[in-house]
Amino acid sequence: MVSDNSARSATLMTASHWGPGRAAVENGRIVNVSGHEDDPDPSPINGNIASSLNGRARVLRPAVRESWLRDGPGRAAGRRGAEPFVEVSWDRALDLIAGEVTRVRGQHGNGAIYAGSYGWSSAGRFHHAQSQLKRFLNTVGGFVASEGNYSYNAALVLMPHIVGNFRQHVKEATRWRSVARNGELVVMFGGVPLRSAQVGAGGVYRHRLRADLEACREAGVDFVSISPYRNDAAQSLQAEWLAPRPGSDTAIMLGLAHTLLVEGLHDQAFLDRYTVGFDKLRGYLLGQEDGQPKDAEWAARQSGLDAQRLRALARRMAASRTLICTAVSLQRGEHGEQPLWATVTLASMLGQIGLPGGGYGIGYGSEAHIGTMDRPVGWPSLPQGDNPVKDFIPVAMISDMLLNPGQGYDYNGEKRVFPDVRLVWWAGGNPFHHHQDLNRLREAFQQPEIIIVNELNWTATARHADIVLPVAAPQERCDFGAGTQDNALIPMPKLVDPPCEARCEYDIYCDLAARLDVLDAFSEGRSSEDWLRHMWQRMTQTALAEDIRLPEWDEFITGQKAVEFPDRAPEHVFLGDFRADPRANALPTPSGRIELYSQVIAGFDYADCPGHAAWLPPREWLGNRNDPDLLHMVSGQPATRLHSQLDNGDYSRSRKVGGREPVLINPADAQARGIADGDIVLLHNDRGRCLAGAVLTEDIRPGVVFLWTGAWYDPDLSDPQHLDRHGNPNVLTHDWRTSRLSQGPAAHSALVRLARFEGVAPDIRVFDQPDIRSADSVD
Repeated sequence: MVSDNSARSATLMTASHWGPGRAAVENGRIVNVSGHEDDPDPSPINGNIASSLNGRARVLRPAVRESWLRDGPGRAAGRRGAEPFVEVSWDRALDLIAGEVTRVRGQHGNGAIYAGSYGWSSAGRFHHAQSQLKRFLNTVGGFVASEGNYSYNAALVLMPHIVGNFRQHVKEATRWRSVARNGELVVMFGGVPLRSAQVGAGGVYRHRLRADLEACREAGVDFVSISPYRNDAAQSLQAEWLAPRPGSDTAIMLGLAHTLLVEGLHDQAFLDRYTVGFDKLRGYLLGQEDGQPKDAEWAARQSGLDAQRLRALARRMAASRTLICTAVSLQRGEHGEQPLWATVTLASMLGQIGLPGGGYGIGYGSEAHIGTMDRPVGWPSLPQGDNPVKDFIPVAMISDMLLNPGQGYDYNGEKRVFPDVRLVWWAGGNPFHHHQDLNRLREAFQQPEIIIVNELNWTATARHADIVLPVAAPQERCDFGAGTQDNALIPMPKLVDPPCEARCEYDIYCDLAARLDVLDAFSEGRSSEDWLRHMWQRMTQTALAEDIRLPEWDEFITGQKAVEFPDRAPEHVFLGDFRADPRANALPTPSGRIELYSQVIAGFDYADCPGHAAWLPPREWLGNRNDPDLLHMVSGQPATRLHSQLDNGDYSRSRKVGGREPVLINPADAQARGIADGDIVLLHNDRGRCLAGAVLTEDIRPGVVFLWTGAWYDPDLSDPQHLDRHGNPNVLTHDWRTSRLSQGPAAHSALVRLARFEGVAPDIRVFDQPDIRSADSVD
């Protein structure tokens, strides 16, 4: 049972992807959310919740784009993103959607429906946007899905060819406690940014990473951070900072590998027993293929680092118990597969894979749990059912699909064809945050016959929809959290009622399912509370198998603490079993060993992803810029929010500059352009233009600017390039792929120009509602 907190003052528990919190509720309104007392390092992102949920941008009623409501569906009917909306009743909105689902299925089949649900949405196990939408669509015949993710798509496709399942390997990452006990040196390509480790998919009860890293430092472990941004490594680690050109990490790794090879510092015995293909790699390092040895001087030319410093680092790595950490952000550039493959290659040559405190790990710091914790048992989830439609697209190819139906493309050795999608339904995500080249995405969003969006706030995605459904926030419904790698079950009681006409998505889908005569198949006769109790009962049985007795559901959901499970392997070592016996614990690769050369990938004959780690210069990077005024833009996870979630919250807005997203600029670059700290600046290239607030700092490498991701896209559509008033970097990034192998996003390979903005900066409009008109305007 969920208690009614609407008429009293209370401080109640809540939870999100960035951790547990204490919510102050007064007269049915959340007024503040602070950290939970059990969390040693609570995230300040909780400070966005109350102000965003109570903000002016909240979607309050079902709304339909004016010309679509008047004229009906049609490709490019009107102009999405530039039109007013008409608020309608729930019955009318659901009747329209049920009619469109029926029409599209009947005329084009379920292969013309795309479920673009990508995003973190709620941490709850039941009210999970992707699961809810996909379950509903599966009950009516299925949908075209997306495969992979924007964060580490290259790894998801590449790593099974050379080592094994990347998702599983993230869970099996060497624990930092093993590094503290056994390690001597940690070399971080891209750092281990604590700002990203505030979050964990599904939730995180205790933030442990900061303390674990500091314990390593206190134990005498040294850190080297190779990144254009100094603060990608916590100051408390006292890391040696090497600031290369962005996109040159593969060249650096190959240069280190060359030093190991020619100085006889590599572990040939390890290579012989645990890997295949080093003979091919050896020839490449020595320049036998192309006449260019990949030595330290060559690596220095690519990276801008000192050759002697690189040689010294290689020798130090060979002489120490060394852990190589590679941030997932490195793969989000052109040829993003290569730094991953080079990481495995370099670690293999050191011969420390499977040793306590040594080897490699990809993704440390990208989430709270990697290297700190893993769940001991499986958590329950809402079954999505089976999807009869087997077609899919790689997740970063949305614009390609909508703009080029029927066109062929390569993917992981397959020849595929883009489907002809007529209906797009988006829930729980914001493509106008995470997708590339937003002007191209705007054009792509003009193509479908209907776009449906479930949203809390009037983000750009909602503004580019035809029908917008207002949905309840996590604090406005009952659920429980459990992170994909966390060891806790966290109560998420309903704190307040949803505002105005916002509803829980499950109830929305039940009403739609009834209209389409599939209610029994979708709901199985259960209400939301019935599902929660059913899932908790399943969890109770799972826990009993671990000799853990869970409280009854009512006791748990009204409690103020999580239920924690013991950590089974606090000093786990990645690939330790494989090292101990590579035959009995063979890897799921063709050879059963680490494939430094992959015959399978070589057989695909992709020029942009050959059969071993290789240096392939990006088209856009500082190494070949033809204009000294061009700067390399890096865009990464901000400290103030999870991606774009709740950007209108007080904490996120408190760190903006002049109301815009801050952009980090080296003082030398700022001085050359007449820019002072706090100025509004214009970033631009051939793809787009945006405004941002200048923050001058020596912590960013000269020639590089850092613009955080997630500012709500706020285009001025009267501007020829649709100037973004707010500072979303994806108006500047290209929509090219990493390679034909993984078709991952390559947004980190982007050059921009920077200038002080002259004149009066335009107002930010995306934090308010769009133009909303009465139904009388079209009736």
